Amino acid sequence: MKLPVYGMIIILLMSSCVSKEEKAKTMSFSGAFALYPMAIKWSDEYKQSNAEVRFNISAGGAGKGMTDALDGTVDLGMFSREIMQEEKDKGVWWVAVCKDAVLPTISTNNKYLPELKERGITRDEFKAIYIDKTIESWGELLGTSNPQKIVSYTRSDASGAAATWAKWLGGKQDDLNGVGLHGDPALAQAVGKDNLAIGYNNTIYVYDIKTGEKRKGIDVIPIDLNANGKVDPEEKLYKNFGTILKAISDGRYPSPPARDLYFVANGKPEKQATKGFLEWVLTKGQKFVPEAGYVPLTQEKINHNLNKLQ
Repeated sequence: MKLPVYGMIIILLMSSCVSKEEKAKTMSFSGAFALYPMAIKWSDEYKQSNAEVRFNISAGGAGKGMTDALDGTVDLGMFSREIMQEEKDKGVWWVAVCKDAVLPTISTNNKYLPELKERGITRDEFKAIYIDKTIESWGELLGTSNPQKIVSYTRSDASGAAATWAKWLGGKQDDLNGVGLHGDPALAQAVGKDNLAIGYNNTIYVYDIKTGEKRKGIDVIPIDLNANGKVDPEEKLYKNFGTILKAISDGRYPSPPARDLYFVANGKPEKQATKGFLEWVLTKGQKFVPEAGYVPLTQEKINHNLNKLQ
């Protein structure tokens, strides 16, 4: 049976209204691998009391998150480095939501690991490996005649982890030398399989959140913070997830490579679903941060970011 014209118009209008209503309750995210697991955790918890809200969340690197946010492709970009002036000039709006760090990594099968756990590697030595290329072999690093090359891994995507690691070393991501890989998981996997490699990863990709122990095949290279040629008791920060998160929280692990993580948008969000979610993240949502493997914000930072939502 054919519907009258006015009936078809009513159906089309109703379909349009439903579509707009669904869109208003759906939030899309893209960006930093560093923040992706936390965003998934928050979305799962938020839906417990807000079942009508839908989330579309994908990782792809901090650069993609910023680009997508500024283009309006997503409601929120996930971002994992300091906001640059050129991004501010483009109208980016941001709130810090939690904290983590970038850690230097190595294979558990690297034969130099026991020595490195005793002596560590200084910031200047990491810089000589990654930027200056004045240290290229394990012998040059450890003061022996061993010619075996250090295989350094870095990120090929526009990465907050890479930018933060480079900033600690006095440079930018483009200054980092090494084999480029896309994403945290790929870099961690490559380092774990290469007995002559060093790399860097966000904390959540170094430690297993369920066990608190380091992920299979990968370990942390201790940083010799005071450059005295040995890892002092106060520099032993990496035993498990709990010890490194505490060190990040109380400032014993330097910042950078520790850093705040952000949600970014093209101007202050106007959609009610997005505003409501961000307010929840900065209040009730902070209780889920430690169990997801991150460091909560201080109350001072929470208050500052809540004010940005007003």
